[in-house]
Amino acid sequence: MIITVESTSKTVELNGVPARIWEGKTDSGIVVHCFITRVAIDQNETRIDEFERELRAQRTPSAALEVYPLRLIL
Repeated sequence: MIITVESTSKTVELNGVPARIWEGKTDSGIVVHCFITRVAIDQNETRIDEFERELRAQRTPSAALEVYPLRLIL
């Protein structure tokens, strides 16, 4: 499965761990919500500054994300 996601400004807590909600789609167009707690890059990557700038970019979440409470227990 391949998905493409964008970071949003909405965060929640999953079992005590902060998670940012990312929204996106699968290659076939199915909408997905991803709860991301960490993102890492290869330790040999030379474009760390570029990665950090891109990681800080966030869009406004869609109305569909309003269904998620600020605390989730899985």
